[in-house]
Amino acid sequence: MINSIDKLNENIAACTKCLDDKLAGNDGKRHIVLCGGTGCLSSNSKEITEKFIELLEAKGVADKATVNQVGCFGFCSQGPFVKIYPEDTLYRLVQIDDVEEIIDKDIINGEVVERLLYVEPSTGEKVSKQEDINFYKKQHRVALHGCGVINPEDINEALGMGAFQGLKRALGMDRQAVIDEVLASGIRGRGGAGFPSGRKWQFAYNVESDEKYVVCNGDEGDPGAFMDRSILEGNPLAVIEGMVIAGYAIGAQNGYFYVRAEYPIAVNRLKIAIKQAEELGLLGDNILGTDFSFRCHLRLGAGAFVCGEETALLNSIEGKRGMPRPRPPFPAVKGLWGKPTIINNVETLACIPYILREGAEKFASVGTEKSKGTKVFALGGKVNNVGLVEVPMGTTLRELIYDIGGGIPNGKKFKAIQTGGPSGGCLTEEFLDEPIDFDNLVAKGSMMGSGGAIVMDEDNCMVDVAKFYMEFICDESCGKCSPCRIGTKRMLEILTKITEGTGTMEDLDALDELAKTVKANSLCALGQTAANPINSTLAHFRDEYIAHIVDKKCPAHVCKNLMEYHIDPEKCIGCGLCAKNCPASCITRTDYIAPGHKLASFEINAAECVKCGSCMSACRVHAISKQ
Repeated sequence: MINSIDKLNENIAACTKCLDDKLAGNDGKRHIVLCGGTGCLSSNSKEITEKFIELLEAKGVADKATVNQVGCFGFCSQGPFVKIYPEDTLYRLVQIDDVEEIIDKDIINGEVVERLLYVEPSTGEKVSKQEDINFYKKQHRVALHGCGVINPEDINEALGMGAFQGLKRALGMDRQAVIDEVLASGIRGRGGAGFPSGRKWQFAYNVESDEKYVVCNGDEGDPGAFMDRSILEGNPLAVIEGMVIAGYAIGAQNGYFYVRAEYPIAVNRLKIAIKQAEELGLLGDNILGTDFSFRCHLRLGAGAFVCGEETALLNSIEGKRGMPRPRPPFPAVKGLWGKPTIINNVETLACIPYILREGAEKFASVGTEKSKGTKVFALGGKVNNVGLVEVPMGTTLRELIYDIGGGIPNGKKFKAIQTGGPSGGCLTEEFLDEPIDFDNLVAKGSMMGSGGAIVMDEDNCMVDVAKFYMEFICDESCGKCSPCRIGTKRMLEILTKITEGTGTMEDLDALDELAKTVKANSLCALGQTAANPINSTLAHFRDEYIAHIVDKKCPAHVCKNLMEYHIDPEKCIGCGLCAKNCPASCITRTDYIAPGHKLASFEINAAECVKCGSCMSACRVHAISKQ
């Protein structure tokens, strides 16, 4: 039981030495760690871990190596990962069949398994250490501190990485001093709006009340976003510590984690972390011998995107339908059960221990003038290096996409990047050298959002992209206010008309008018930002809208009603694979025989074609194209 500052110092010192000795090999053992994030676990990381344990025992070397699962390494497109300390050798795309070779060559004979090393595309060289891979070189981990290094289910390893040192310092300060430290850091909420976190805390602190609450918003709903999930899976104690510090600062004794039920690994590890913290006395009554008591509670969300909006989230915790409340009053004044409540998202709370542990000045030394610190992005879409990225604010989109992301696959041309999820917008090539920060992205027609970053190439139809996000918004609208409930539906209907080839130029004027109406009159940010993907695609890709309406063509060959499959008779060898694979039986043999060919070619009946693409996939000579 850690019941005093001195006892915590002793535990931290012991755990730090133990972890340092492990990573440096001072204990005489090799240490095998495997990625335990959702992505790698879905690719058999757990089974690979079990295979390591089994074979080490069978080969009689179980006493020479340990096997452990840690949090997400971030480089998702190259997982599952296996890392071996103390050499820091990193193996990627590891399969169960590779385990025996790693043990025989590396663990027993000390030889690197060359074929499992990462190959840097720009140089063709094999890289054995994580820090030498371009994907990691420009990253700066604050919120992701400890992820991919420590076992998220072992509080001793977290203590060895600095856990609860920020809380220790905070409890030695008065409450206002803690808030002043957060204000001085310049940290802004990482959930999307970018409101200064210290000001939110100050509002709640200034309100007199017999009860106050801290809420962690883990309802991560943006398509393609997985930042909060990975933090909770990789180092849940950092988020817990951030919540406890926030509770101390405003005078709260209870905190609520609101996490999606679709995140079972994150939920389970959060439960384990809360239990371990309670057992050590770092949660509960009289924390570290002070008069401050704090408890954490867990509430599971059912997957409603609107519950990412803070007042809808509060309703859900209270057992009500997840629908936004009119504001004011704001939650910092009247929130959970009518009491002052501060709501911060997972990434924001994960940064708080760093600010208290290292100091506001160090945190503020990174980033831009108005956007301090780092930001975690879920980089996905048409980019070579898909994964979780944490970079200093002010990093350019070009650095994010090309230096870290490795560029666009298959030599395709970059077209746009969607930041901020359904609430954000598309930024084109002209913005690649723009620094990423809260205000700059808004000025360019997009937003930071929670950190989703979806890259698109020349094969993406931007009208279809806008339609996709509008479909999502329509599905997720709670229906409380008519501008959002009706307006988003009307915008989707117009976009559907355009993609089906029945749109008119007047529809573009109607889209513009609807976008302004929905933005100005919706109750919450879901409706207020719903038209952002439409506005940004219309601004930068108006020619694509016009092509759909006037020419009845989709330039990217995505919209089915405006697309036809065509067989080039000069290339067709008459093998008939396309016809055999056609589910609509709309491909027939013709009488045309190309010069030098012995077999007749085939043609597609456009009226009967369902545009499934099976024929194009089956053709071995690439005689079929989309037009």
